[in-house]
Amino acid sequence: MTDILVTQNDGVATVTINRPELRNSVTFDMWNGFADIFDGLSADKSVRSVILTGAGSDFSAGADISEFGNIRENLEKAKEYEVAVDRGCAAIMHCAKPVIAVNLGYTLGGGAHLAMSADFRYAHTDAKFGIPAANLSIVYGVQATRKLLALVGLTEAKRILYSAQRFNAEHAHKIGFIDHVSEAPMAAAIEFAGALAAKAPLTQGGAKYILNSVALQEFDAKKADALIDGAAASFDYSEGRNAFAEKRPPAFRGE
Repeated sequence: MTDILVTQNDGVATVTINRPELRNSVTFDMWNGFADIFDGLSADKSVRSVILTGAGSDFSAGADISEFGNIRENLEKAKEYEVAVDRGCAAIMHCAKPVIAVNLGYTLGGGAHLAMSADFRYAHTDAKFGIPAANLSIVYGVQATRKLLALVGLTEAKRILYSAQRFNAEHAHKIGFIDHVSEAPMAAAIEFAGALAAKAPLTQGGAKYILNSVALQEFDAKKADALIDGAAASFDYSEGRNAFAEKRPPAFRGE
């Protein structure tokens, strides 16, 4: 879909929210599009890491509120909308590959949920963040709130959700909402994504599941054991041992 673009270079896929004229606001169809795209990237062995960003000067100003009169006009439709939001963001969070969000300009509301679904958040020094749910009488969803709580802690999560106040990149970094601040966050993210792309995909996917599921209280021991056992029986484990013994870089295949 043209509202979400996907490119790939040297094992790094870049997913770009492509509505710059509307500050990359996200439509109902785009939430479902994120799910399809990230499910596909998760299964694509040629992709080793992913960058999520926005076209133009912003990451995303959040949901396209101009749709709400139709898409969220009653309780039933509002529930359908939240299912689509959670599906799209869950696909990012559960993507087997490391995901780095690069935040330029505004990251607001649903845009914050997208960013929080990534493993890492790199921001420009001029970036602005916020969750304006309290200005719209919307209760931020359970999945998004869990992610916010895991990142910033209880008191800061309350401050962000109760007040709807925007905060700058310096404060976002201080409270743990983002990981890296610079004037060239995309260049830094590309360098980091490239470094991650050289490492063992099964290690990253297994660690991602265990860390995220424990942090969000969704841990499944059987799934964790299957990931651990799968890595132990993999080609990549053998390749890693051989490469270490032969003092050469390993050529991991993700299998």
